[in-house]
Amino acid sequence: MKIDRLIAMTLHLLSHPGFVPARELAERFEVTPRTVARDVETLCAAGIPMRSQPGAAGGYAVMEGYRLDGRLVTAGGHALSASDRDAIVTALRGLLTAYGGERYAAVLEKISSLLPGKEGRRVFMDFGAAGEIAGVQESLKTLDKAIADKTAVRIAYVNAAGVPSDRVVEPVALSYRWYAWYLLAFCQTRQDYRVFKLARIDALETADAAFSREHGDPEELLALAFSGSGRHLEGIVLRVNPAAKVAAAEYLGAEYAETLENGDLIMRMDGYEDERLWFAMLLSFGDAVEVLEPEEVRVRLAKTAKKIIELYGD
Repeated sequence: MKIDRLIAMTLHLLSHPGFVPARELAERFEVTPRTVARDVETLCAAGIPMRSQPGAAGGYAVMEGYRLDGRLVTAGGHALSASDRDAIVTALRGLLTAYGGERYAAVLEKISSLLPGKEGRRVFMDFGAAGEIAGVQESLKTLDKAIADKTAVRIAYVNAAGVPSDRVVEPVALSYRWYAWYLLAFCQTRQDYRVFKLARIDALETADAAFSREHGDPEELLALAFSGSGRHLEGIVLRVNPAAKVAAAEYLGAEYAETLENGDLIMRMDGYEDERLWFAMLLSFGDAVEVLEPEEVRVRLAKTAKKIIELYGD
């Protein structure tokens, strides 16, 4: 709709200092430069002071000092402060480094247009590593649209054990945790909710079929699905060389418990049985970290180490 485009164009110009080229606006809003010129005339007629400048460095801009009279308020009617809005912008910017969704970019632009400046920004977040795996970004966009349209999708999936399967699922929510993206979906084959790691989805396409049912609150379903997605190994006890204390806390999430007579540290951590990251991290520490409990983790580490020796040994 034209009114939506006019509002979006105004917000875009407010959040971008200097002149924005007409061709750039035309490409962004999928119209012709001539339509952009007519839109600018409409904005001027509506009382928004617009400026134009010809030439290669020219374009359109909103007159300096002009701001929309808008406020963000809570459900209780309390206006959000500039620092509150800045916190929202920081969170959105962090999200966009991992997931370039147009919807969130539009929200960021709207909120940014209401901020007085960048003076309050003290926290910067970058989750760019979340989108480094080829295909994950495209999968995110496809799944996000399927969730919004309530459309089922077909996936070719390989589980943690390397077993492939083809399924038709109804995507409910996307979640970023444990350094990876996950999909919560209702599996039509299993007739139950399942969690799928996006990096393990080999193929993905829209099934062109509506959801078979209404799904409940995504947050509650996520909590329930993740609580049953893998056995939680609590209280993994580690003997840690003092030189590895900081790294063990950083990469394993291990917490200090006590110091032994020889100077070694006792630390504790948790993990999920079907997640490989913490196990791989343990292996990477070599002899600087030893698992004392539980015995099953010690056995698993020993077997894996033996296989590595067999692979690389003489």
